[in-house]
Amino acid sequence: MTHSPAPIRVLSAGLGNMGRSHALAYHENPGFQIAGLVNRSKVELPEALAGYEILPSFPEALRALKPELCSINTYSDSHADYAVMAMEAGAHVFVEKPLATTVADAERVVACARANGRKLVVGYILRHHPSWIRLIAEARKLGGPYVFRMNLNQQSSGPTWETHKALMRTTPPIVDCGVHYVDVMCQITDARPVEVRGMGLRLSDEIAPDMYNYGHLQVLYDDGSLGWYEAGWGPMISETAFFVKDVMSPNGSVSIVMDPNAKSDDIDTHTKTAVIRLHNAETGPDGRFLKADEDLTMAGEPGHQELCDREQAYVLKAIREDLDLSRHMDDAVQSLRICLAADESVRTGRPVKL
Repeated sequence: MTHSPAPIRVLSAGLGNMGRSHALAYHENPGFQIAGLVNRSKVELPEALAGYEILPSFPEALRALKPELCSINTYSDSHADYAVMAMEAGAHVFVEKPLATTVADAERVVACARANGRKLVVGYILRHHPSWIRLIAEARKLGGPYVFRMNLNQQSSGPTWETHKALMRTTPPIVDCGVHYVDVMCQITDARPVEVRGMGLRLSDEIAPDMYNYGHLQVLYDDGSLGWYEAGWGPMISETAFFVKDVMSPNGSVSIVMDPNAKSDDIDTHTKTAVIRLHNAETGPDGRFLKADEDLTMAGEPGHQELCDREQAYVLKAIREDLDLSRHMDDAVQSLRICLAADESVRTGRPVKL
């Protein structure tokens, strides 16, 4: 008779949107047991989580509960310190993106994981989405050099705008959301990023004078590939063309075709692809296309909570099966390096060589 392994005891810190979703994933997965939740203030929780104690201090909870896994879903400026503290205390770590707010801090976290033999998984949720996995595979089949055109603009008001303003105390939109889509670019091309340019504009008096709520970046790769990413948050942001996910190469293109009724403030919209359109550039003797475009309908896609469930199932697998996370960790540092270089370019008005 085989015994199933004991559940992994997890301390989950931060109970905002992502933190709540990850805590629900641990609650529902028999491979985990929630040892405790951490949040600076008492918050309303879904019924499933109501029985767990909320502790105010992460360092104190870590010392008292001695968890095997720490899930860090706090504001970005605490990610690096909490991750290092957890791994030095013997815990594996899941940390929401961005991994840190500086490249040096991101590298410090990765070095700590390696030095302590701990698993470090960063919250790149699109890596667990079957449609995005397919998009990356189809783009790689085309072969480079590539043009990447991507954006995620969010028209926000009420509580969503309050959340965006809180995020912008530490991180501009092109960094906070940008790491996901720059990570997708880097998974498609194995080329090295060599230069980053960024532009940004403050479109609201409700954010700090040195912060901007609209920005875009351009990244140039050593194989000639280039990409742009655009992100804006706030009540003034246009809903027109808020979601562009498009990859072109000499051989054709692969694009996500958005549901025309989708709204930018619906969190499920941010991951749903609806249709992936494949376009082949090949033409015949008459100069006309040889193949019609092919639409792959991505029916039955996972929603936001199911993606969080899949992501934490991957964390469990990484720990139990001792997965090699070297590329995962290096990619997390790389995408952050590009987005932070873009932020530096916004602030200095000059391109940044990597």
